[in-house]
Amino acid sequence: MERRHTPPGEQAQADALSESAYTATTTVNERGIVTGWSEGARRLLGYVSSEVVGLRAARLLADDVGERARGVVAGRERWSGTVALRHRDGSRLERRLLVHRRISEGPLAEWLVVSAVAGRVQLPGGEALAEWVFRQSPSILAVFDVHLRLVRANAGMERALLLTEDDMRGLRLAEIVPHPLSDRAEAKMRMALESGEVQHVPTGIRPAGVSAEHGWPASLAPLKDAGGRVCAVCLAAHHTVPEPLARQRMLLLNDTARIGTTPDARRTAQELADVAVPRLADFAAVELLEALQRGGEVPPVAPAGPVTMGRTAVQSVPGDGSVSPFAATEPLRYPAWSPVAQCLAKGHGAVYEVSDPAIARWAEEDPQAAWIRQAGTHSVMVVPMRARGATLGVALFGRHQRPEPFEADDVWLAEELTAKAAVSIHSAGRRTREQTTTMTLQRSLLPQTLPDQGALDIATRYLPAGSRAGVGGDWFDVIPLSGTRVALVVGDVVGHGIRASATMGRVRTAVRTLADVDLPPDELLAHLDDLVLHLSAEEGGTEGAAESAGGIGTTCLYAVYDPVSRRCTLARAGHPPPAVVSPDGAVRFLDVPAGPPLGLGGLPFETFETELDEGSLIVLYTDGLLEPRDHDIDEALDKMFQALARPARTLDTVCDRVLTSMLTHRPDDDIALLIARTRALDTDRVATWDLVFDPAVVAEARRHATDQLTAWHLDDAAFITELVVSELITNAIRYGRPPIQLRLIHENNTLICEVFDSSSTTPHMRRARTFDEGGRGLLLVGQLAQRWGTRHAPTGKTVWAEQFLTTE
Repeated sequence: MERRHTPPGEQAQADALSESAYTATTTVNERGIVTGWSEGARRLLGYVSSEVVGLRAARLLADDVGERARGVVAGRERWSGTVALRHRDGSRLERRLLVHRRISEGPLAEWLVVSAVAGRVQLPGGEALAEWVFRQSPSILAVFDVHLRLVRANAGMERALLLTEDDMRGLRLAEIVPHPLSDRAEAKMRMALESGEVQHVPTGIRPAGVSAEHGWPASLAPLKDAGGRVCAVCLAAHHTVPEPLARQRMLLLNDTARIGTTPDARRTAQELADVAVPRLADFAAVELLEALQRGGEVPPVAPAGPVTMGRTAVQSVPGDGSVSPFAATEPLRYPAWSPVAQCLAKGHGAVYEVSDPAIARWAEEDPQAAWIRQAGTHSVMVVPMRARGATLGVALFGRHQRPEPFEADDVWLAEELTAKAAVSIHSAGRRTREQTTTMTLQRSLLPQTLPDQGALDIATRYLPAGSRAGVGGDWFDVIPLSGTRVALVVGDVVGHGIRASATMGRVRTAVRTLADVDLPPDELLAHLDDLVLHLSAEEGGTEGAAESAGGIGTTCLYAVYDPVSRRCTLARAGHPPPAVVSPDGAVRFLDVPAGPPLGLGGLPFETFETELDEGSLIVLYTDGLLEPRDHDIDEALDKMFQALARPARTLDTVCDRVLTSMLTHRPDDDIALLIARTRALDTDRVATWDLVFDPAVVAEARRHATDQLTAWHLDDAAFITELVVSELITNAIRYGRPPIQLRLIHENNTLICEVFDSSSTTPHMRRARTFDEGGRGLLLVGQLAQRWGTRHAPTGKTVWAEQFLTTE
């Protein structure tokens, strides 16, 4: 039997789970009959549910208590105590039980019996748990020694007083918060130290910004050592907000839904200011770091020292004429000692009265803070805007009409509002940067320039999506092929973003590679379908693969145009059919069989072949162009046909006309548009000879080629052409089958020599050994020609070689 080896780490984890704490639970009705039995109870006593339910509960007790058990719980709602239980194996277990009386669905009440069974797994944190409780408690906690000097303060104390523990350590409460309330609290501390009893103070602590009448109640508890000696006193306070104020703040928190409604950072900043005024402040301003406003990366660490900000949003109470001096179009530079720079450095909000030294110096030395006195502001609150560990800027709040100053709860409320805005702004900036990166990648993967070829005049357009989904995976390509033919490709990869663009790049590269092999359109799409399946398998276990599914669902249209025969061969994989405009302006769709999208596998693709008049337009596009704006696809098609039917001097005009007539706004999906005008190669530029299948015909073929080059005034190319013709004809006779055909094509500065035979055997270049009689032919052709290759047809193959002619 095969045994699986368990790694030590997994085994330890399994052991810990098996020994972890659990709860044993059972229910007993008032007649003492077991009515419920949990898995925890089975683990504790060994009985399965069917062995216990319906029996008397007394059978589970190790001692014969008889009716005493009923007497213990009679008339009680709850009972707890230690009971001896009998295990299934007969052993005795003593467990502490907690019993609750509850009303069941039946006519009788029942007892719920629970027992927590502790395993060997330790409580998280061990001894640090007590420290966690102290530091992270939402209540205000502080410890003072026998001299009433602070030795410990938790985060709640720090938030309430807007001071750190290091700032307060060694100081008395009256020195930390100079106020008569603190004097009274210290008096109660002495009483707690002397009496050893807890003391209560109705208004024991005054957090920053809170008036005397709104001080928070506090309890002062003496802390005793193991010998009972009082060695410190603990101050504990918890703020209870008056009901009307609490309701008002809850309503304000509900308004956070109005923040971040769009991906626009400026709009989000303005929404924050609009929500804060007038329900939280009389004035609000949102200032973002200069780097963020320029679209740069968010700094990972809060800036220290002088900072440069840009005021992004501002709002003031209605009828307040003090908004104008607050508006700032130029960058705002704050010195290191200013409250704004200090807020960013410390990472938490702060409340200031206008008489505070920091505010007084700021208003006096910094011209940008003159608005504080001009508006008559008496209370200022500065809150940092942070999201996902990054600092984005600050939010400034002021009160000059409302008489009460800001308090600690206002800081908490402002931090909640700014946190919502900061997350939205951070996400918007990240989306913008991702979209820029995706757009750059997309542009780099699309053809930068159209290749030089003489078969087609071509114009293209690419429009990225204007939706929040981002750039998609639409692409187009123009690929020169052998024999002056040209391949036109348009495709659409599913999804949006970097993944879709990257997949598009891989698919486009594959198309170019397969096109270089000169595969027919249907075979090329079949190979491309296999590739997409492989991509999907590779990405099946990666994060976010469901978004792009490795390209499954990608559509593609592949067309090959031959200017010699004026025939166009097409195949499509789930893509919209191409449109053709004849020279007389008639527009029609080509009836190309609709193959399945790429990535489904196992389904065939079919080719469609048609002859096009010279000057015809072939229009290839992605489905974003036909996406109905008013849910009327017929109207979209009519607009496209009308735009294509109108005469135009250039193809660029046709492209622009199609887009402007069909789009009224930025498209919701990417659009790739490719329009090509067909050319025909003059018949006097093509020469064809049918040859006898006989080795003696090689000399005749050379003579035909030489005579044709003389007619084309290409005598300088005769020597190389004779060698190429000789080798290709010889190979066709030796390894091929009749019939044989020789064709020469002269286009611009290119001379192409093609030899056709009916065999499907593909020739391969190899390096001949010293005493080999053959094997040097294709090697010679490869040295003499710039390019050579083989393309297959249903009835045979064509071996071709291409020379670039020098011009004097």
